[in-house]
Amino acid sequence: MAEKILVIDDDLETLRLVGLMLQKQGYHILTAASGEEGIQVALREQPDLILLDVMMPGLDGFEVTRRLRQNPETSSIPILIFTAKSQVEDKVEGYEAGADDYLTKPIHPAELIAHIKALLGRSRARREAALPRGYVLGLTAAKGGIGLSTLALNLGLACYQRSKSEVVLAELRLGEGIWAEMLSLHDDQALKALLSLPLHEITRSMVDNQLLRTTLGVRLLLSPRQVEGYTPLFSGMGEKLVAITRHLATLASLIILDIGTPFLPGYIDILNQCDEVMVVTESQPFTLRLTRRLITDLERYGFGKSKIMSIVLNNRMRADLQYTITQVQDTLEHAVSATISPVPELAYHAALRSVPLLHIQPEGLYAQQIMQLASQYVERTRV
Repeated sequence: MAEKILVIDDDLETLRLVGLMLQKQGYHILTAASGEEGIQVALREQPDLILLDVMMPGLDGFEVTRRLRQNPETSSIPILIFTAKSQVEDKVEGYEAGADDYLTKPIHPAELIAHIKALLGRSRARREAALPRGYVLGLTAAKGGIGLSTLALNLGLACYQRSKSEVVLAELRLGEGIWAEMLSLHDDQALKALLSLPLHEITRSMVDNQLLRTTLGVRLLLSPRQVEGYTPLFSGMGEKLVAITRHLATLASLIILDIGTPFLPGYIDILNQCDEVMVVTESQPFTLRLTRRLITDLERYGFGKSKIMSIVLNNRMRADLQYTITQVQDTLEHAVSATISPVPELAYHAALRSVPLLHIQPEGLYAQQIMQLASQYVERTRV
């Protein structure tokens, strides 16, 4: 949903021109031709920002600002006074009345838009800081093809079954999403839709609207599998993924991110949004060596020290082809938090039926291991 800007000015030509300019920037514009009308519109519509002239008949802009600040329903709305009154004493009066910013006409449209974006950005940050934040778990691996996405999905479902509270799962890898295919879901364009937006339009409500509510109880942010035609989306992709992650953190008690490998744009910044990072690996020499390097890199950024980092061994081959747990830990020089046993037959039947692996044999060993791992994260969301 586009952010709403209320323009209060008795000059109809100014209302028209400023309104058109801001509409081209993607904002939803409300207008009022007097101070009294402006206050009424502000109370009714609760705009995200008010652009306010000073010289108006009846209530001038200073008095409108004072009244908006005195009313609890409008006291926190950012106010930008935009007027021809350019004397220092006018600016002082505007700020003393409660304006957040003061600009004098004439002004270049780019400068006005820059001030508006800055005010809206600070306002969003204040609102988000006041929101309760869930526990964010990010799953990463040194290489692909080790079942990270399957583990993330089933762990999220197990967490929901354990807690019955809101759980959100997000695929952050554009063009690498598999959950839609695994579950026979048809709309997998959510992440692409968000990344197509300008950074300032990636708001909490926009992210919330893209989450798919499923019959499994969790909500999903899905990424498409195809990559054709996505090149324009890569510009600023890291910043956008960080913004998406930040908003996701306010939408559930537990958020599980399928982050993938370190090649993801904004990788470290996304990990820094997490309360915990789970490094997923397998009992194969080459994978373990790569994982050891990844752990070393993450430790340089404080993971495993000031930030929680856990290691999960996701085995998918028979035991005689795997390292022992002792060999794994010696290679990684790090303790393993949990081990998931190989279940190729269950995985085959899950794929045939388009259901989560967890649901194929609810009382089996795999389900028990995933549920046990889930219990740890459910407990952390309650701390």
